[in-house]
Amino acid sequence: MSMRDFSQDHRWLSINTATVRKSRGVDLPLPDIIEACARRGIRAISPWRDQVAAAGLDAISKLVKTHGLELSGYCRGGMFTAVDDTGLKAAHADNRRAVDEACELGARCLVLVVGALPGALAGQAAHKDIALSRNQVSDGIGALLDYAGSCGMPLAIEPLHPMYAADRACINTMEQALDVCDELDPTQSEALGVALDVYHCWWDPKLQQQIARAGKARLLAFHVCDWLTPTTDLLNDRGMMGDGVIDIPRIRGWVEAQGFAGYSEVEIFSTGNWWQRDAGDVLNTCIARHKSAV
Repeated sequence: MSMRDFSQDHRWLSINTATVRKSRGVDLPLPDIIEACARRGIRAISPWRDQVAAAGLDAISKLVKTHGLELSGYCRGGMFTAVDDTGLKAAHADNRRAVDEACELGARCLVLVVGALPGALAGQAAHKDIALSRNQVSDGIGALLDYAGSCGMPLAIEPLHPMYAADRACINTMEQALDVCDELDPTQSEALGVALDVYHCWWDPKLQQQIARAGKARLLAFHVCDWLTPTTDLLNDRGMMGDGVIDIPRIRGWVEAQGFAGYSEVEIFSTGNWWQRDAGDVLNTCIARHKSAV
């Protein structure tokens, strides 16, 4: 199967709304982001829950429908780990709400950043038992899968780069994510799969093999940006496609060889560069680079 030709248009570009969360360093409301995308013929977005909450779920739902936008995903569910049953139950309740929001917005999937050692994100891990955290993640996804399945909302586990294993996600490779998928959804019902972000997975020597293992049924989302050298911030110094070391077209080729025909979702966190620029210019650059570097 030959790769799709992105060079002529941006039909298959999606904007993760974190990419233009700020314009010239100032927070940009989600309705403004949606309008800016619509003006440029960008057909899909993937919004973040806090941005939706700030503008109101009903208002965003109407705006999405008015512009005929698709959602390549919804960011995000997850953070399943906790120190006690109260915390685990609170996480489950919040994840059910995330599923409901994703359904209201018509998202292709709910992206899961699964969590890691509880407390670590705030600066003090409650324990060092990463195996326990991984078990809580698997249990949490299993419980949520029943609810999400009843709503018809696919769940996409996003493996995060190993540098986030302590604080953000204790699932760090496609192989780990697919092991969880096979355990919880052995029939490959398309209710559970993976979100492949090249920023997190580009280095993995098993990447091509694991993409083939995932197949079309498990490949729910494809996120693009670039890895800069040197990188100045492990979280907030992502590069624009073409500015770093990731061979994005090669990875897209592996994904499309499995039958993936969805959006390439640009997700860039960049406090020192892209968030300091005008959001319209950033979107224009995303369109140009989607044609030349994805």
